[in-house]
Amino acid sequence: MASSAVEETAPLGPVAQGPYLNQMLHLETALGPWTLLALLLGVERAEGRVRGVRWGPRTLDCDVVLYGTQPVRLPDLVVPHPEIANRPFWQRELEELGLHPLAP
Repeated sequence: MASSAVEETAPLGPVAQGPYLNQMLHLETALGPWTLLALLLGVERAEGRVRGVRWGPRTLDCDVVLYGTQPVRLPDLVVPHPEIANRPFWQRELEELGLHPLAP
């Protein structure tokens, strides 16, 4: 497993809130993409995340940004993440990890 540096960034979206700490992990897994997402959502819940207002304040937000070179199109999961081009911090973190996003 490899991890990017932690980076403080301004929040995205219309809800006023403080800055976020962002970090990207690169790991190998035998889990399928949806199972990986379900596991990550379970981590969010275990750490006290409650989903309320979309784009609102949150204690933890885990995303599957890439899944190897495999594009994924499921009702609850699209990979590469549809917002990858709109998140400059993801671009920096991917570069730091030596990864490059696929064209959506």
